[in-house]
Amino acid sequence: MRFVDTIEKKADGGVLSKQEIDDMISGYVSGEIPDYQMSSMMMAILQRGMNDVEATELTRAMMHSGDVVDLSDLPGVKVDKHSTGGVGDTTTLVVAPLVAACGGTVAKMSGRGLGHTGGTLDKLESIPGTNIEQSMENFKRIVRENGVCVIGQTGNLVPADKKMYALRDVTATVRSIPLIASSIMSKKLASGADCIVLDVKTGSGAFMRTKEEAFELAQLMTNIGKLAGRKVRAVVTDMNQPLGMAVGNALEVREAVQVLSGEVPETDPLYEVCMILGSQLLQMAELAGDDAQARKMLREKIDDRSGLRKLQNMFRLMGGDESYVCVERMDELVQVKKHVAVEALSDGYVSSMNAEEIGTAAQMLGAGRAKKEDPVDPAVGLVMKVRCGYQVKKGDMLCDLYVNDDSHLEEVVNLLHQAIHVTPELGETEPMVYGIVTANN
Repeated sequence: MRFVDTIEKKADGGVLSKQEIDDMISGYVSGEIPDYQMSSMMMAILQRGMNDVEATELTRAMMHSGDVVDLSDLPGVKVDKHSTGGVGDTTTLVVAPLVAACGGTVAKMSGRGLGHTGGTLDKLESIPGTNIEQSMENFKRIVRENGVCVIGQTGNLVPADKKMYALRDVTATVRSIPLIASSIMSKKLASGADCIVLDVKTGSGAFMRTKEEAFELAQLMTNIGKLAGRKVRAVVTDMNQPLGMAVGNALEVREAVQVLSGEVPETDPLYEVCMILGSQLLQMAELAGDDAQARKMLREKIDDRSGLRKLQNMFRLMGGDESYVCVERMDELVQVKKHVAVEALSDGYVSSMNAEEIGTAAQMLGAGRAKKEDPVDPAVGLVMKVRCGYQVKKGDMLCDLYVNDDSHLEEVVNLLHQAIHVTPELGETEPMVYGIVTANN
């Protein structure tokens, strides 16, 4: 069958067979199918959608387009956590060591930040000496010894996604939910975990701008997981404001260390989201019977500092100087040339924020990159001093900028005044967590 006939079938609303999907992915990766035909197919998928079985077969085909990690020789149930991307989202550095301290086996591959969202690998590299490019042998050795390791993705993990992702970006097909789901799930399944919890962000700083889209994506990904024989749950969380107060690489590591050291209150949104994600992983791995038991276990690992020790050991085993990974020394890694206060211009309430613009402001200070090859300054960024719902007076600090390069400073300050809305009346605040999605539920 010619690929043009497959395109026409999907454009007419037909359901693609496993063979048609396999041939599409193998043909595209090999170069037999050109970009212009794949672009047409992606547009057909955007317009006509895919059912759960089609999306699963697409995920499987993408997953097997390159290396597939085998973690079966590691002890216990292998668990993983993935976020769809956000601002001030440092949950991995809290959840992964806490779950490991509770007896979980956390073998995770992460990516770098691009645009307004931060990347876990950039945060890890803010600790001097840390090498995120570990061999598979070393990766597994660290997991066996420490229970947790987070590294960069292998070079040949899901090459189909690399080609398709670049094409989606220039063909206005980025928002296709089946293509988003298969992109995320192919990499997660290829990484080898038995249980996966997905943190699906929604709001101004997220890829999915509406709750309806976020729940649709979450449901599809959990259904793909079930059809692929893995345990997958998704937590839909708010990204209309930064999750943590810190936005920047070493700043976010410092905040993670503060959570693991018991210095962040249980009412804090970052703490709460970490508890929910960690609780789901412990229950999926059958290390806890219910949410109450899981939360108790996680809290104990904060109180006795064993979660923090897991994080410190991970950095040491990856070549990093773990002596920095404590509240006493983290300030040394965020020393900058100057601090700049962004102040409220009027009395009122912080009624809403634009998290994307806040993330962009941190990026412009040097904490993120617009292009993959851009350098990142680990020390810079910003620390929020307010959340939605706070009452402020004119001159109160909205956020504290950590600045080494002030070439964009005026633009950054203006952008933050635009992003943090202070109004006379208190606006409605969104919950941090909208719901938990399981397969077919």
